Amino acid sequence: MKRLLVVISIIAAPGLKAQRNSDVIDYINTYKEIAIREMQRSGIPASITLAQGIHESMAGKSDLCSRSNNHFGIKCRAEWKGEKVYHDDDARGECFRSYKKAEESYVDHSDFLKKGSRYAFLFNYEPTDYSQWAYGLKKAGYATNPKYPQILIKYIEDYNLQQYTLIAMGKLSPAEEVLAGGGRPVNISNGVAIQEIKMPPMVKPPVEYPMGQFHINRTKVIFVKAGASMLGIAKQYDVSLKHLLDFNELTDEDEDVLSQDQLIFLQRKRRSGENEFHEVREGETLYDISQSEGIRLDNLIVYNHLQEQGEPAPGERLYLQEKAPARPKLAREVVNEAPKLAVMPLEQITASNSSAVTASLHIVQEKETLYSIAKKYSITVEQLKDWNKLTGDGLRTGQELVIYKN
Repeated sequence: MKRLLVVISIIAAPGLKAQRNSDVIDYINTYKEIAIREMQRSGIPASITLAQGIHESMAGKSDLCSRSNNHFGIKCRAEWKGEKVYHDDDARGECFRSYKKAEESYVDHSDFLKKGSRYAFLFNYEPTDYSQWAYGLKKAGYATNPKYPQILIKYIEDYNLQQYTLIAMGKLSPAEEVLAGGGRPVNISNGVAIQEIKMPPMVKPPVEYPMGQFHINRTKVIFVKAGASMLGIAKQYDVSLKHLLDFNELTDEDEDVLSQDQLIFLQRKRRSGENEFHEVREGETLYDISQSEGIRLDNLIVYNHLQEQGEPAPGERLYLQEKAPARPKLAREVVNEAPKLAVMPLEQITASNSSAVTASLHIVQEKETLYSIAKKYSITVEQLKDWNKLTGDGLRTGQELVIYKN
């Protein structure tokens, strides 16, 4: 992985502020992975969890945190059966929960919000809407400070904590993380801080989605493994099979048992994306992008002038909210740069009904399956297997497949 060293000057006068910022950055880098895991487990935005942790624990430096690993200032209450510690807060000698390690505090914080009836309405908010969550926490009575929402929002925006919510949702790869404060200080000497910033790799790694139901673009969705039944999913989530197929732009002719891991939407996708743009990854199809962004396929095609044009090339930027000024480059137009689909004219052959048929050559990309290739060309898996004399379902990267079209 490439690394870039950036030298940033620090003015000597506000040295105390720089130290405080350094404490916050260290705190974020220490606990961000726990916050991500807890969001995937409980649904509480990682940005909110980290902002609360920073504020309530004074970036891990408060007396309560140092004595009891209590990062969120949660008091004992009647139901608490664990260890206790006493600390002056709104009144003298109040009882606070004590934990053996910090991770226990994070887990208890998630459970405290998840199980508390007065916080139930928060989980109707979009996890990416940190402002609504911050004001909701104040409304529910989590803190008495009237400026509590503004404090959380400032931490989230100053230290780019929203990216950890996006990572937890699978909308951002950990490799794309921008370290808090623009990079983590690794050395401070003579008023100069040297920061190390990780550059994202050329090829983005596969996205990891949380377990169970979550939201993409304010729409309910689940991530299912190959072998799952669409009918079974419909019954489990009390959605008619017809609607489930429609929501995911599938037809009755598609296989009931999914042949690959994929996102399945439980509601109709939206006409525009939450993000303004999407950068096409290696091996992504328009259908893949419409699912990962939660946007209807026909809208995605219209926005980017791709009617009957083919798949966009890796690295191209697709518009998700309005019409693009021009059509993106197609995969077949940049074969020499990053070939995804090589279309090669073959001789015309005559079928039994004497109708003209042409053939194209598809080069199998990493993680492609017979099902995804068949869907791309609006053909059946059986046709694909028959044309290429395939006896099994396995494919290898780089394998050539003949695709016949009337």
